[in-house]
Amino acid sequence: MKLKYYFTLLSLLSFMACSDDSPSTPDTPDQPDVPNSVEKLVTINAGKTYQTITGFGASDCWNPSYVGKYWTNSREKITELLFSSEIQAGSPKGIGLSMWRVNLGGGTAEQGDASGITDKSRRAESYLTNDLTLDWNRCEGQRYFLNRAKEFGCESIVLFSNTPPVQYTQNGKGFSNQGGVSNLKNDCYDDFAAYMGDVAQYYIDKGYPVTHISPVNEPQYNWDGGQEGSGWTNDEVARLARELDDALTERNLSTDILLGESGDWEYLYKTKDDANRSNVMSAFFTPGSSAYVGNLNHVKKLICGHSYWTDGTWDGMRSVRKQVAQAATQYGVDVWQSEWSMLGDNYSNTEFVGYDNATEMDIAFYMSRVIHNDLTVAGVSSWSYWTSMDVARWGHKNRFLLISLVPGGGINDNNDNIEKEGTFQPTATLWVLGNYSLFIRPGYQRINMQLTESLNFFGSAWLSPQGDKIVAVFTNMSSKNVRLSETHEGWSNEATSIRTYTTTNSKKLTEATVSAGESVLLEAESVTTVVYNLK
Repeated sequence: MKLKYYFTLLSLLSFMACSDDSPSTPDTPDQPDVPNSVEKLVTINAGKTYQTITGFGASDCWNPSYVGKYWTNSREKITELLFSSEIQAGSPKGIGLSMWRVNLGGGTAEQGDASGITDKSRRAESYLTNDLTLDWNRCEGQRYFLNRAKEFGCESIVLFSNTPPVQYTQNGKGFSNQGGVSNLKNDCYDDFAAYMGDVAQYYIDKGYPVTHISPVNEPQYNWDGGQEGSGWTNDEVARLARELDDALTERNLSTDILLGESGDWEYLYKTKDDANRSNVMSAFFTPGSSAYVGNLNHVKKLICGHSYWTDGTWDGMRSVRKQVAQAATQYGVDVWQSEWSMLGDNYSNTEFVGYDNATEMDIAFYMSRVIHNDLTVAGVSSWSYWTSMDVARWGHKNRFLLISLVPGGGINDNNDNIEKEGTFQPTATLWVLGNYSLFIRPGYQRINMQLTESLNFFGSAWLSPQGDKIVAVFTNMSSKNVRLSETHEGWSNEATSIRTYTTTNSKKLTEATVSAGESVLLEAESVTTVVYNLK
């Protein structure tokens, strides 16, 4: 079915925000500056499909441990912002994360200052005690967030580990002094695997959807101080994966093993730096390789990587992600992007204004570029932000957070006040991630969109599993409003209603309705989700 519509713009209702810590509630109409607009041709073809989304997520490293335990007046609202999918009177209560990544800490929090990690907020608790029993009363703050994720219907819990528990490490620490090899004791691979299996079983028995365990994080780095971590060779990761596969099978769990978590995309598909810690897809999925794990029951054809360091320019990030997609096709694997924040220092000064001059929205726009290219070029089926909340130290603004925390007693370099409840503020990165996560739900399939794309104007389109809804997400970084002239191909029906959700410097997923006969209008300097209801 092919239908072409040229719409004439009549009006578009949008509404200004009414509070600082929640999306705006519809109030008074705001007429965008129609004369300051350009027309863009867009074709959305529902007959041509690509990957199916598993989920959008973020992690509980590290401050949710403190917020969930000590910030008793704020934590309910914070979790609502992260997990709620409810849109009440046109106002989204949150961004509806469908995946929550939970840190299986190494026990450095219990060690305190003896951990050697100066920043207390970078230490993490463990359920494993010194007598090697499990204490399920630990990790209270993390358990609060886990419970709230479950209450809101979050569909996937991913348990991930930065380090083995300190009881099993060679130096008794959560960071490593082993260089490019694992800090795990040689005789503790089965113990570490059993521990991860026990934690998964405990939460699954309580009804939590623990879908994956990720046993190793960024193994290409040595992690010799400052936070938990360890280097691992591909062969060591494979050995641990085999032990974890046995542990999950023994417990009769359906949880899968998530491998990769590469420090950047390039480590997945080529030899880079250390040959023993790179070219990961080939190592894990080539039969006959010493690190081959493709025959394990709990290892699906799936790999994940991080979008750090390969995002400095539009053309550069697209080139790298094309190579990710090519390698994924070669090895027949699905790809997830499991960790990103604006960590890099290699951003082009012609494509980004620089950290000193950047607004929150500038940083959120850049995140949208990364999400878009990960989804449409690399073809990832899951996308996760790194730290869901943090204290904006050293003028970092919202580079490393969705929700900004200011502890009682103020901000200092070592985050010593994090146990004291203070104030919180959702930032533009939260709402722009919500333009994707709240509307592109698990099971949605990417469909073809044709438009003249650039680093300042781009979009993608998605079809619901029932075929009754199409969602498109557009980023318009230009100073002009954009009127869409749309061609629809392969749609089961034309839309019976169209709603838009717009994020700008002043709007937070602000809802508006597009009336019959009107064109969709994308405001200048905005990220806009367009929801076409077909039934």
